[in-house]
Amino acid sequence: MTAARPIDDPSAKIDRLIAVLIASVDDHDSPGVDGEAVDQLAHGLQCAYELTVTHPEDEELQVAGLLHDIGHQLVPGDDAAHGLVAADAVRPLLGERVATLIAHHVPAKRYLVATDPTYASILSPTSIRTLANQGGTMDATEIAEFERDPFWEAGIVLRRADDAAKVPGREVPGVDYWRPVVERVAARHLGG
Repeated sequence: MTAARPIDDPSAKIDRLIAVLIASVDDHDSPGVDGEAVDQLAHGLQCAYELTVTHPEDEELQVAGLLHDIGHQLVPGDDAAHGLVAADAVRPLLGERVATLIAHHVPAKRYLVATDPTYASILSPTSIRTLANQGGTMDATEIAEFERDPFWEAGIVLRRADDAAKVPGREVPGVDYWRPVVERVAARHLGG
């Protein structure tokens, strides 16, 4: 018989985080409307994998990609705030950079629509529909504010991976691959 882990044990927190991610299987953005072609679990796994290809040395960015949409599980139906909800959930365990990158994936979409004339054409129907709920296209003041954040460019990288991570049937590493990566990021943040 194993001893129960204390509530503040990082391993127990990682277990809960992974459980939220796994619970997103068969959960599609906007079911019954124009939902995404992949469920939230497949989307997170694909996004993290995309980031291993483009930024193999940046495990914090990869973990942010893996967990960026867990806010949909934590507060269902809140398209506008799901990035902030997810960021708040991971910050104590994974640190400010991971949390900020997760929070940035929504404003990064708004930024790219405002600054890249071709960007809107690659958005999925769901991303186009939710854009209005998320504040629409950024104005010049919002763009300048976004660009002042030290993590804004990595937030754009995460957003582009987010957009590429919607391929039905794509084979990528599963949750078991990511647990040790999440553990390493948490250990670096917690100093252990």
